[in-house]
Amino acid sequence: MDNSKYDQLVEQITDLVLARLDEDHCPTFCKADVERIVDAGASRIGIVLGETSTARDWASLIDHTLLKPEASKSDIRQLCEEAARYGFASVCVNPVWVKQAVAFLAGSGVPVCTVIGFPLGATLSDVKAFEARRAIFNGAKEVDMVINVGALKSGDDCSVEDDIRAVADAAHENGVLCKVIIETALLTDEEKVRACIASRNAGADFVKTSTGFSKGGATVDDVRLMRRTVGKALGVKASGGVKGIDDARKMFEAGATRIGASVGVKIAQEAEGGSSSPTAVAAY
Repeated sequence: MDNSKYDQLVEQITDLVLARLDEDHCPTFCKADVERIVDAGASRIGIVLGETSTARDWASLIDHTLLKPEASKSDIRQLCEEAARYGFASVCVNPVWVKQAVAFLAGSGVPVCTVIGFPLGATLSDVKAFEARRAIFNGAKEVDMVINVGALKSGDDCSVEDDIRAVADAAHENGVLCKVIIETALLTDEEKVRACIASRNAGADFVKTSTGFSKGGATVDDVRLMRRTVGKALGVKASGGVKGIDDARKMFEAGATRIGASVGVKIAQEAEGGSSSPTAVAAY
């Protein structure tokens, strides 16, 4: 990076960060701090807000989610109304509700996300690809697919990668994001790393911790491991078990760039009410 572009980047980041920070809580942050971050090779700097956050700041990072099998049309309507009101990153619904959710969200600017091969991941790859294309036809702008967990546990990483690629290709040919649910609660750390590598090799846009339907959800350690594995190449979505803004903040500080939660409204309202946690700057 030439000196002029470097200086411009540092100045822009410094201005952005200082505009967000309350000097009473972070009086020592300065341009030199940003220079150290940039010199360390960070390609993305995310501001995780504390007391200066608003409901919309946090909502813009959350996939407002309702995947319960008993969800009704009125439940989906409420989900979409909340998403439009708070400005969530997306609503995440089962494929059967995609078309309806798109209609409810018309004009709001909030996209619809759906799940593929959910929640077991034990569907054939071509069926997953068809499911993705059908959901995209109905208006989905993001798809969260579940990997073939059994293949991964069997050491068949090629099949796992091919399975992911089938859905990623279906998504990308339509300009849609593909997130890969690796279901961390069922995996060893070594298997989590392999799943993340397969996702990266297959061209996914995100790796995601959990379905929320297994025996555990996102943990800070898992998010940190996933971020370390994929580096700057992919987003990391923490999903399952995020109960409020304190959990959300911990996930972002560990490297998450998206949160999947059914309690998005609670997180936004807690942010609106303020938090005692400090503002943090996360770089990776």
